[in-house]
Amino acid sequence: MKSKQFVLLAVLAAGLGGGGLYVLNRQHQDYQQGARQLGGQLLATFDVNAVAGIRLTQGTNSVNVLRNGDNWTVRERNAYPANFGQIAEFVRKLSELKVANPITVGASRLPMLELTRETGTLVELLDKDGKAIKTLMLGKTHSRGSGEESPFGGGGMPDGRYVQAGTGTEGVALVADALSSANTKAEEWIAKDFLKVEQPLFIQVVHPEATNSFTLTRTNEFADWQLAEAQPGQELDKSKLFSFNTVLSGASFTDVTDKPDLAKAGLEHPVEAQIRTATGFTYKLKLGKAEGDNVSLQVTTDAALVKERTPGKDEKPEDKDKLDKEFKEKLAKQEEKFKTEQAFGKWTYTVTKWSVDALLKNRSELLAEKKPAATTPAGAGASPIPTDSLLDSTVLKPPGQ
Repeated sequence: MKSKQFVLLAVLAAGLGGGGLYVLNRQHQDYQQGARQLGGQLLATFDVNAVAGIRLTQGTNSVNVLRNGDNWTVRERNAYPANFGQIAEFVRKLSELKVANPITVGASRLPMLELTRETGTLVELLDKDGKAIKTLMLGKTHSRGSGEESPFGGGGMPDGRYVQAGTGTEGVALVADALSSANTKAEEWIAKDFLKVEQPLFIQVVHPEATNSFTLTRTNEFADWQLAEAQPGQELDKSKLFSFNTVLSGASFTDVTDKPDLAKAGLEHPVEAQIRTATGFTYKLKLGKAEGDNVSLQVTTDAALVKERTPGKDEKPEDKDKLDKEFKEKLAKQEEKFKTEQAFGKWTYTVTKWSVDALLKNRSELLAEKKPAATTPAGAGASPIPTDSLLDSTVLKPPGQ
């Protein structure tokens, strides 16, 4: 409703008294109900940039994802950085959410749709003062064949969700999005960007039991790994070394804490590892004892970056500016990488065992199996049958000869 139209209706209402006010209220209700009609926008328009926090609550579980200056953090993980892309996508979805099917339901039927405080997921979009801009209760997911005809496909996978905008039952609707990212687990909202080890040249692993420790070195990223201080008869099995080429090259993690229980995490007597790369980075890691599929990991990062470019012997003057520019751009990326990875040092991460499995190996697991000594077969001392005799005995002769 345009502002001019609203002013005219207000004047008309004043002139007609109570009857005019009734008409005005009725038209306002019709406008509200229009948002609950098929294809209507579920939530009234709001400024997505005014959203400074998201609170999700399900039963006793709650998570708060909050904007702190230019950054988003997860309060339940002691302000660990949040996944901004996930946040932006979630808020955008809510702002554009449309009604796939309006639902007429009384309060007694809300539990069946899991639209209660005990069973549903309450989503609150908060402003900078922590006040709710919009609220939405997420209930039972919907898929074709779930008992009610769906206006959209989806097979056995959830193709929608029952929701309740506001607090009244007139706000109940089915939307064409399961909103699966509305999770109350804090670990689902943290940013999962992590270490990216590039071109390792030196890997040292120190186990609590010294005989299990080992050091691998190579001259460049394409060279074969060599075992430092190899004992007589010890030879690396090259087929067992491929994982060291890419160890922690695309690492991720499942959870994080700043106050680990060292005993529970197995970090009282950890496996310690050091990785040095061709790009000047050094990573020092502590790995706890594997618990199922998970391992606790602590890491500190250092870097000795080359700050000045040495011109090539045959470098042409016209190439200097281009090469200088490329060098500065690369250096800026390396400095940013160092700044990011250095910040990981204050946390303890839970990573999947397979992502650090190479660093948990024992020295003996990298060695080639010893070939059994050659043995002399039985009867080897007997005189061999002369070749000529053997051939003569097999020659076929014509009958009568």
